[in-house]
Amino acid sequence: MGEIILPRRMFLWCMAVIYLAAFVSLYVQIPGLYGNEGLLPARWQLRYSGAALSLGAMLFEALRDSVVFLCLWVLYLSMYQVRLQYMDFFRRDNLLLETGFLCILVAPLTIIRGSRGVREHDRVTFWLIRWLLFRLMFASGVVKLTSRCPTWWGLTALTYHYETQCIPTWLAWFAHQLPVWWQKLSVMATFVIEIAGPLLFFSPLRRLRLGAFYMQVLLQVLIILTGNYNFFNLLTVALCLSLLDDQHVHFWLRKADKITNSDSKLWTWLCYLLELAVWALMIFGAIVFFDLQVDTTKKLVSSRIAFTYHQFNQFLKTVTIPCVWIGVLSLTWEIITSMFRCACVSGFLKRFCGTVQWTVFAAATAAMFTISLVPFTYIEFDSNARLWPGVRQAYDLVDRYQLVNSYGLFRRMTGVSGRPEVVIEGSNDGVSWTEIEFMYKPGNLSAPPPVLTPHQPRLDWQMWFAALGPHTQAPWFTNLMYRLLQGKRDVIELIQTDVSQYPFHKQPPAYLRAHRYRYWFTETKADGSYPQRWWRRVYDEEFYPTVHLGSTFLDSMVTQYGLKDKLPANRRVSNKPVAVAVRWVRSQVRGVPAHILIWTLMGCGITICLLQGLQSRKKCTTVSDHAENVPDGSSDHCGKSGDPQAAKEVEEEDGEGSEDEVEQGKGEETDTEKEDEAQDEEEDEEEEDEKTENVRKRRP
Repeated sequence: MGEIILPRRMFLWCMAVIYLAAFVSLYVQIPGLYGNEGLLPARWQLRYSGAALSLGAMLFEALRDSVVFLCLWVLYLSMYQVRLQYMDFFRRDNLLLETGFLCILVAPLTIIRGSRGVREHDRVTFWLIRWLLFRLMFASGVVKLTSRCPTWWGLTALTYHYETQCIPTWLAWFAHQLPVWWQKLSVMATFVIEIAGPLLFFSPLRRLRLGAFYMQVLLQVLIILTGNYNFFNLLTVALCLSLLDDQHVHFWLRKADKITNSDSKLWTWLCYLLELAVWALMIFGAIVFFDLQVDTTKKLVSSRIAFTYHQFNQFLKTVTIPCVWIGVLSLTWEIITSMFRCACVSGFLKRFCGTVQWTVFAAATAAMFTISLVPFTYIEFDSNARLWPGVRQAYDLVDRYQLVNSYGLFRRMTGVSGRPEVVIEGSNDGVSWTEIEFMYKPGNLSAPPPVLTPHQPRLDWQMWFAALGPHTQAPWFTNLMYRLLQGKRDVIELIQTDVSQYPFHKQPPAYLRAHRYRYWFTETKADGSYPQRWWRRVYDEEFYPTVHLGSTFLDSMVTQYGLKDKLPANRRVSNKPVAVAVRWVRSQVRGVPAHILIWTLMGCGITICLLQGLQSRKKCTTVSDHAENVPDGSSDHCGKSGDPQAAKEVEEEDGEGSEDEVEQGKGEETDTEKEDEAQDEEEDEEEEDEKTENVRKRRP
């Protein structure tokens, strides 16, 4: 694999952006979720440091440092561990915590070292990102089949997915209208990308890895376009950067690559043939295992799974342990090549320091890889049972810190008989009822599905989970009804950021109740025109009985779950200048939808970063033009390396060379002067001798 300087920097920048979105998204919801008058009061406050640090890391490369990423990880972990019993965090939070911890190993130590030089072990630590991507995607594909969900085995999952996912986008409506044969073909492509594609991540052939990169990115982009999964898919795209190298990034930037290909034509053609064989094998496997057949009369491609659950289980038993050994060999190769890089460093002190760093980070990488085998092998019981007990003990020790996790997305398809949705209604007289519409989740049949990535409205997500069962499985729902009856503004803002859109913003409702409906996307009309509404629904059952403040049922439920007045109303408020400033900013943006706020911050940050990049590029161009006009001995430092430290080292080397040349020139000048003085003395002596001889001749 080529150099990974640029992909590594791009990854760290993306992580700063994702941290910013995660912290801001949660920060604006904290009062309604965990405040004194929120759903689940907690003795804890989200510190503004997380959002501020992530914004700084996004704007300034010097802050994309191990220490900064350590602080971000600790802050997010503290939020994760303070999560309450009845409103848990989601799998994407686990992924962010695991990736965030790896950033501590991948990022440089700028603040301590004062240097951003390329370290010889960077390839080793960055390899962990690729391994995490492999575990995530491979497990996500495998669990869909091991769950025995009939929609995945029947390739019909996408005929339900678009309308039953937590919060679809308006594009999901159009995707839902696609013909069934196309939906089944899309499911087949998902299996190929998630199960076969990850096996190419560790290929020694560069173009196979690049092909796997574009396959994964295509899948994530399609998911982003049709569903609101906050920062999860953006984080997955960031992980995909581990499949790139500097050469391909230069291709994106239209920069000439300075690496010359010294491979023979025979080897090049052999690589081409091998790559073609791999792609042909994947296409052939898709045709055989999914029984693809082209029906020219109906103009469609039929597909079905042509293997059994037992056969797939045998396949899983066959490949799980070899996948582990592929990871072992790939990591060993990176460690050995990095060791040779350390050995080739000039200077004893630099070589010694580099070797010490290589030893520490290689050991840390090996440890992370080892403990990750426990959650990875959860996909196959026998393989997990064959692990050394010491590995499990090590995993148990660090499990609470979410350093490594098991993954498996969309294991089973819910809402096959219609999307269950809870609708809350309020009334002032108990006779006429008004539906309380949420900003993001489906409710109003005429409201288009929103686009809000990377924001995660946690109450709307919890409402989706609550609708899957009785209200007793979601105890927090009782407190939601209780707070709405009290008219608590912080909770109301979780439902409608613009409180004026809340139907009871002037006076809290006297009565509340909740019903469960079944929702479906509407269909296009027979003439091909679009309907006026996005959704249709039918009544299912009562979800929560009619309650009011002081009702026996409500009081008993609140008391049973221990939610009533858990904390005193007073909480010490920090009067530090930064805290006061943050509260002022928050008051100014109050009423602005969270996703708009996040988009604004991200847009401004990206614009500033682009301007910085253009300015830096302009400086490099100016230096290059100046170097062309300087006589021999000068060099273009911007063109020599994309790394400022490398350019600095080149300048220092050039400076040392210049000093040597000056000293050498001085020595040469001294020798010349001595020779001239000696020659003058000889000429003076000859003149004296001639004068003496002439005097002798004149004497009688």
